[in-house]
Amino acid sequence: MSTFKIKKGDTVKVIAGKDKGKEGKVISVDRKNNKVLVEGINLITKHEKPSAANQNGGIVQKEAPIDASNVMYVHKGKATRIGFKIENGKKVRYAKTTGDIVD
Repeated sequence: MSTFKIKKGDTVKVIAGKDKGKEGKVISVDRKNNKVLVEGINLITKHEKPSAANQNGGIVQKEAPIDASNVMYVHKGKATRIGFKIENGKKVRYAKTTGDIVD
């Protein structure tokens, strides 16, 4: 599999699915299953038992993973593809639309 272009902390836009058009921050990345967890996207309703962390339990809404192919990196307010190039002997990510280095 190719290198993963989305990292934790990136702002991404959903390009497919029920939350199409929404933006959010990446909470975690699962490289093995090609999934990302995005803040406020793909919310599911879960029934939780009372526990030490959640005294009352009840119905909780939380984010579910979304396939990485359904999100695009957001650079300067616009969705863009990400590429890699060597800059001063280091491999860096860059936005394909503008050519700016992302990190």
